[in-house]
Amino acid sequence: MPEFPIPAPKTPTIPIQGGGEFPVRRVYCVGRNYAAHSIEMGDDPDRDPPFFFQKNPDNLDASGDFPYPPQTSDVHHEVEMAVALKKGGTDIPVAEALDHVFGYAPCLDMTRRDLQGEAKKKGRPWEIGKAFERSGPIGPLQTVSQVGHPAAGRIELKVNGEVRQEGDLNQMIWKVPEMISYLSAYFELQPGDVIMSGTPAGVGPVVRGDVMVVNIAGLQSLEVKVV
Repeated sequence: MPEFPIPAPKTPTIPIQGGGEFPVRRVYCVGRNYAAHSIEMGDDPDRDPPFFFQKNPDNLDASGDFPYPPQTSDVHHEVEMAVALKKGGTDIPVAEALDHVFGYAPCLDMTRRDLQGEAKKKGRPWEIGKAFERSGPIGPLQTVSQVGHPAAGRIELKVNGEVRQEGDLNQMIWKVPEMISYLSAYFELQPGDVIMSGTPAGVGPVVRGDVMVVNIAGLQSLEVKVV
């Protein structure tokens, strides 16, 4: 066994519906993958293709609590479906991409919008707005054998019982197989990689005490409290 000068960091995991834990290697997030959200953020979905950024693996959090982060006064919710990979590769054909999927989960890409906006204006990376502690609330993974490959159906977020975001999975500009194939041209994907597949329109702020509920057709609901 190797000797480390400090305790080895714990491997981040996501609970699996029915038992077990899924180890997380990387987290890829697709930006502006729903046309209405792309327009909402000031872009033209017919001109600007989706793009990817990363969160840190330990940003994913299944505790059900979202601690309001420091150094911000404008934290936004973004409801998404997470895609967990059981195998990887490079240059994966679209027709074979779904064979790499282990399962799916409801999740949120919480964003310090004010800090992201400042970074955009200065042409800087977005990590300060996206990749902070516990910024990826996530529900249990459901396996492909349990839910198949969700490609259509309602995706919504309620805050305190009020619908804030709503759309349909079939409104993704790039579908799940295309995302996997595209990413594999730029990165060597591996088992344990997670892809957050984008958010529909309606993103907005939350405050302490808010309760967010994610509903995605075919998947278990996710409830998260802002604390």
